[in-house]
Amino acid sequence: MLFGTGLIGGSVGMALRQRGWWVTGCDTGPGVAARAARLGALSEEGVDPQADLVVVATPVHETARVADAFLSRTDRKDTVVVTDVGSVKGPLVATIDHPWFVGGHPMAGSEQVGVDGARPDLFVGATWVLTPTTQTDPSAFTRLRSILADLGATVVALTPQGHDEMVAVVSHVPHLTAATLMDLAAGRGEEQAALLQLAAGGFRDMTRVAAGQPDIWPDICDDNAAAIVETLDLLIGALGTMRACVAEHDHASLLAILQRAADARRSLPGRLPRPDDLAEVRVPVPDREGVLAEITTLAAELRVNILDLEIAHSVEGDRGVAVIVVDGHQASTLVEALGERGYPSTRALIGSTR
Repeated sequence: MLFGTGLIGGSVGMALRQRGWWVTGCDTGPGVAARAARLGALSEEGVDPQADLVVVATPVHETARVADAFLSRTDRKDTVVVTDVGSVKGPLVATIDHPWFVGGHPMAGSEQVGVDGARPDLFVGATWVLTPTTQTDPSAFTRLRSILADLGATVVALTPQGHDEMVAVVSHVPHLTAATLMDLAAGRGEEQAALLQLAAGGFRDMTRVAAGQPDIWPDICDDNAAAIVETLDLLIGALGTMRACVAEHDHASLLAILQRAADARRSLPGRLPRPDDLAEVRVPVPDREGVLAEITTLAAELRVNILDLEIAHSVEGDRGVAVIVVDGHQASTLVEALGERGYPSTRALIGSTR
């Protein structure tokens, strides 16, 4: 079930339908859901109160209301998972605070706007962040994680606050910077008609995201203002340093900055390859709130990619076992860190995928 059938919602629908799901959906925009159905993002229009999965892909300021409304009227009990795709998680997750809701943010997109830009492979190789909390139902998290991995995404768990701080650096401020530079160039272009004609590949690459949908950004900036302002202040300071290097002809400092930037850019990870050897880490855990969130966010902090996750509950009901599949070379790192957090665990290689 999709609430919102634009670029992201439409792409989710196409990807799910490609894998055999029956997908219903609606959109507040006139004719948008009908267009999504014609393009193959929906099996049919409408709201399905019996849906197993609900993805809220509305504007950010509508997400909490839509998610709460669905959760309050569904009778699916613990068999439904509700998630969203917004790029700010802290305020939203705090507002909903429901065990079947798992905050989500696919780090994928396009400069294209609306369902006409949707495609079923949009999330293949993309990072999809989930933000479980102490209230998150472990079964809801594991079901959602499995679905997203099946769409080709690399699923990472972060705390809501940690997510918002990180995306300010890697998403929000870069978009605002690109928009500012594009606006500056457009203003100069009015004075010098040839300027935009001379825009080379580097300028076009840097400002590509400025072509995205403008009307979502006021809400994003409101909800993540503190992290965005802090990052903008750091950027302004760094630009001041760069200005001084240029103005003072300080070649040594300028080259040092450029070299650090070049090295960092080359080291950015691409799509995570599936490792040749896998390991199963089994973590006995108490059946209490917050355990799943702590374990999964710890793995993210260690940069240990979770390839599969299952929660096995004991018949006594007071303990369970988290079965986590990771790269065999990373397993010992995770086991050691879990032990330091009070979660003694075991690991075992489960064979080669070659």
